[in-house]
Amino acid sequence: MPYLPVVARGVSDPARRIAFCISDRTGITVETLARSLLSQFLDVDFELHTLPFIDTPEEAEAAAEQIRAAAAKGAPPLVFHTLVDPELRARIHAAGGVAFDFFGTFLGPLEKALGSKAAVAVGRLRALDDIHAYEQRIEAINFTLATDDGLGTDRYAEADIVLVGVSRSGKTPVSLYLALHYGLRVANYPITEDDFETGRLPAAIEAVRKRVIGLLIDAQRLHEVRERRRPGSDYASLAQCRRELRALRDLYERYGIQYIDSTRLSVEELAASIVHRLRPSTLSR
Repeated sequence: MPYLPVVARGVSDPARRIAFCISDRTGITVETLARSLLSQFLDVDFELHTLPFIDTPEEAEAAAEQIRAAAAKGAPPLVFHTLVDPELRARIHAAGGVAFDFFGTFLGPLEKALGSKAAVAVGRLRALDDIHAYEQRIEAINFTLATDDGLGTDRYAEADIVLVGVSRSGKTPVSLYLALHYGLRVANYPITEDDFETGRLPAAIEAVRKRVIGLLIDAQRLHEVRERRRPGSDYASLAQCRRELRALRDLYERYGIQYIDSTRLSVEELAASIVHRLRPSTLSR
């Protein structure tokens, strides 16, 4: 079974612990929650297994068997799950791991606070997404693909956000994340040598300046990323990266462009920072 490692860095002799993320749906939610919790323990090296679509007794028993096998090798594995079926939960809880039941932890207090009984059914998360929100995300993804990397500049007036930055600073991944998870129409534009020579923002960017967010990145990190793409090229040289980033910062400050350093931020953190920077009125226009 392939696993997704969560590796603690800078630790001389970490204690490895196995953790399972189990869900009756895709497993994305439980894995995200588990990763957030595990990331707080810097002295432990985790081996993370995600088991999605565990929605029958047979599948739950197979998952339980994996937990038992892991437990037989050492410390009891950590088991994070969002199962709602009592029989499936019972099988997982009896498997010998240390279980963390995300739904069970919160549903009881929520029922008490709301004075209402929870509808315990597999896949209820899907019901929370109305058709309008789904269609909005699809439209946002299509827009973002059509305006990626400087394409479709004539459509920038339709954009919720326009990201700018030098080549390989992370514009495309975060644009797609914003479209998929926030339903935002995000265009992105690479600032190039031609723009630095003129000392001006491209006209298409200046026209929507209030919706523009700039990205910066550490010169050494940019050099490493570009070196993997074009080894030994002038484009990837550290000197070139430093020149571009100095000129880019000057351009941002001259035009009052808000900017974020993407060097040490995950795509998720960068997306949240971008949304936080823009006024709600801009995102709801």
